[in-house]
Amino acid sequence: MSISSATSIPRTSSTPSPLPLRPLSAAFHSKVDLRWRVKCMTSPDTKPDTQVPASSPPPSSSSPASPGLSSHSWSAALGGLGFVETAYLTYLKLTNSTAFCPLGGGIVGDAGGCTDILGSDYSLVFGVPLPLLGMASYGFVAALALQLSKNSLPFGFGASDSRTLLLGATTSLAATSGYLLYILTTQFPGQSCPYCLFSAFLSFSLFLITVKELGWQETQKVLGLQLCIASLVIASLRFSYGAPLPFTPRQPEINLEYIPTEITTPSAPFTISLAKHLRSIGARMYGAFWCSHCIEQKEMFGEEAAKLLNYVECFPDGLNKNTKMALECVAADIKGFPTWVINGEVLNGELTLSELAQKSGFELSDNGSTSVTLLD
Repeated sequence: MSISSATSIPRTSSTPSPLPLRPLSAAFHSKVDLRWRVKCMTSPDTKPDTQVPASSPPPSSSSPASPGLSSHSWSAALGGLGFVETAYLTYLKLTNSTAFCPLGGGIVGDAGGCTDILGSDYSLVFGVPLPLLGMASYGFVAALALQLSKNSLPFGFGASDSRTLLLGATTSLAATSGYLLYILTTQFPGQSCPYCLFSAFLSFSLFLITVKELGWQETQKVLGLQLCIASLVIASLRFSYGAPLPFTPRQPEINLEYIPTEITTPSAPFTISLAKHLRSIGARMYGAFWCSHCIEQKEMFGEEAAKLLNYVECFPDGLNKNTKMALECVAADIKGFPTWVINGEVLNGELTLSELAQKSGFELSDNGSTSVTLLD
């Protein structure tokens, strides 16, 4: 009995060992399941808290000015306006047409007309119309800003390089407008040019928008490049215009009022006949009231005969730095005074009476040839 009980004890002690393993493994799996369930239950609650701030920065960084248009879209729009304006002025320049000036009049030679400014020597840079250069610059800025707004940059350019390139373009526009405003105030005092002022507004606005979008720290990194671009633009304009330095004294202004020429020499019968003949064939004499050779040419004909000539005064409104020649003289492409146009032939300079008679086909024999030598 004692042996059987002794042997049964180890059997009973050895057999229970696998029984506790099963509940232990089950308990272990239940703990794992419990942990997994806790993790799954807590993840939906923690994700909104952690992902909301993580997802909030992208909208704020991608669209800081998203209530309206982005800075690049504004630059593209302003560049497009500048392109349209300069394209209109380029068309007027190439076709020699008169611009519509709502402020200051639109008559050539008018003291307050903007056409005097648009048609002056300052409208050409190295022989190229200034509006044409402006049209190319505004078009480039508008196209580049539009590509930046769409994040589709051509030729494999990076966003940083494209922004720097845009800053350089707007810097050149602002420098050009600044120097032209200086010329407008110093060379055309009291005159208005709405097109010039509007272009300056667009240039400065594009420059400020580009600087603001790029940031002050990034702008400081390329400040030297900006100064070089501005200096190069101003130096090129000054060299083209031959303008004096801003601090040098201005040249004396020429301001002559129109004074009709008075001829006191009496006319001979020959000169009267010659003047009538020149008038009958449509010959014209182009001159200026301040031209001494023109006065001498009229003195050859005398007072009565000079009045019979078909004379065209090229400066009927006087002479100053902003005066334009009369349209009739501009159409005839007059280069100097006096200028005769006889039977389609252009004759420059002062001519003798015999030369005028020969060029016009005037027969001396019928009107006393002996008087010709005396008058010459």
